[in-house]
Amino acid sequence: GRYFCSRRNVQPRLGWVPFPLSRCLTSSFPLPRQPVPPLAQTLERYLRSLEVLVTPEELEETRQLVEEFGAPGGEGERLQAQLERRAARMENWISDWWVQSAYLESRLPLAVHSSPAVVLPKQDYSDWRGQLRFAAKLIAGVLDFKAKIDQQAVLVEYRRGHVQCMAQYRRLFASCRLPGPKHDGLLLPPPGRRPPTFITVVRNFQFFQLEVYNSDGTPLTVDQLHQQLQRIRGLSWKTDKEPLGVLTSDHRHTWGQAYSTLMRDRLNRESARCIQRSLFTVCLDAPVLKVSDERYPSRVAAQMLHGGGSYSNSGNRWFDKSLQFIVGEDGVCGVLYEQAVADGSPIATIIDHVLDYCKDPDTPRAPMTPLPLPYKLYFYITPEIQHDIERAKQNLDILITDLDISCFTFRGFGQGLPKRLGLGPDSLLQVALQLAYYRTHGSLCATSEVASLRRFHLGRTDAVRPAAPPVLRLARAMDDEETLSLLQAAVESQSARTEQVLAGQGFDRHLLGLKLAAIGDGQRLPEIFMDTAFAIATHCRLLTGQVCPLRPPSYPPSAPQHPSSD
Repeated sequence: GRYFCSRRNVQPRLGWVPFPLSRCLTSSFPLPRQPVPPLAQTLERYLRSLEVLVTPEELEETRQLVEEFGAPGGEGERLQAQLERRAARMENWISDWWVQSAYLESRLPLAVHSSPAVVLPKQDYSDWRGQLRFAAKLIAGVLDFKAKIDQQAVLVEYRRGHVQCMAQYRRLFASCRLPGPKHDGLLLPPPGRRPPTFITVVRNFQFFQLEVYNSDGTPLTVDQLHQQLQRIRGLSWKTDKEPLGVLTSDHRHTWGQAYSTLMRDRLNRESARCIQRSLFTVCLDAPVLKVSDERYPSRVAAQMLHGGGSYSNSGNRWFDKSLQFIVGEDGVCGVLYEQAVADGSPIATIIDHVLDYCKDPDTPRAPMTPLPLPYKLYFYITPEIQHDIERAKQNLDILITDLDISCFTFRGFGQGLPKRLGLGPDSLLQVALQLAYYRTHGSLCATSEVASLRRFHLGRTDAVRPAAPPVLRLARAMDDEETLSLLQAAVESQSARTEQVLAGQGFDRHLLGLKLAAIGDGQRLPEIFMDTAFAIATHCRLLTGQVCPLRPPSYPPSAPQHPSSD
């Protein structure tokens, strides 16, 4: 199983330049553009979401602001027209804005606050020999998937009968987030350029550049990769005094300033750029501290999420990197990824491919040819940088101490029961989370369930708001005989809201677009966005969601099984 735990332009570097996400390649399927929802519809659904979050008096005040905003000839109509013009001239009217607003301008640390972690099934080994062998096969599996992307052989995915945009796969490899003192940037591989041929391997806080292709362009075999990983182990037998990677876990403002200091030195610039430009990172971790069987899943999830702290494996990370595979010496493995580049479903698809690849028996050994020694990346640590590292270590350890994480397997029932009752399993789970929050706190809260909008060209995500009024009626009547009918009503309402969002009719991203359009005008922000109710509605105490890979066999019967041109 898996446990899913829960940002402007920069100067070009080494020929690698950040560029708008809307210019990335997509599949050849003529995907529809993401629509701009009708203004009146969005305002109505926004008010409905506030019914259980604010008092009747506050709701009435907000209603007056909403009516003023949406009045004919008012600010809302003017901003709506701007969004519609933007949608007409851009491939996706909201995705660039969303990435900028939600990720690149966020100043919270990536560790814990932003980057999701995935725990892979525990592997059948318990020493460094098994670790290196599995890591070699994992790397080969990732390169095998990348080859399918490069050869345009990845089958286009479907979900609920809709073709999914495949653009995110192109951005996953050789990409990285770039820290800044006020906002971050993205380093993405420009189309048409020859991609890098190396990855980053980190062990005992030391970073290595590992070439993973032969001189003829073929990927290294598992045996060749295993030999190179053994060399890296021999070069990193002693832990570095300074866990430089911990810097990337700090508050984005603090890390942005430290990054400017770090990059003053030429050696540091070259080493950092190698990490940033590498295809992906493999973290060879030390064993996780042994705990009871009951606490073990939570301990492993925490290990994947943040590395365990400055004296554990957190120095074995470069949190800005888009894709990091974690392979522990004790069989504990996982994936950590940065969300500005891609969402969860492409990551899950890659993971499934790699796990299937690793299950296959080893191929016959190929003749070993001399390979260049993996290149260790060195950093010049000045007293100023050492001070930044110490501060980052302290901040990360405080953050980890303040985090509670509990992973468990629910065995009461599976998806069969809700299906027999005519209830959607996902919607049932969302209603259950709302009900649990109500029983704990005596009220409902603003909640956002992430829904993928990949059915649209360059679509990212939107938020599904809970079916609050039906859930409230259910929570207040849990002991009544009509509980089942109320549950059905709440689940059906949740399912209907999900379908609305999947069709591009959610109100969260629309309101964000209206707000950013107003900011772009340089005029006074409309009162609707200054309202206390807006702050309450957009400060979600619960962020929920499920991630599943979209396998090619899920094609509808009439759909052609064409390869992706992404």
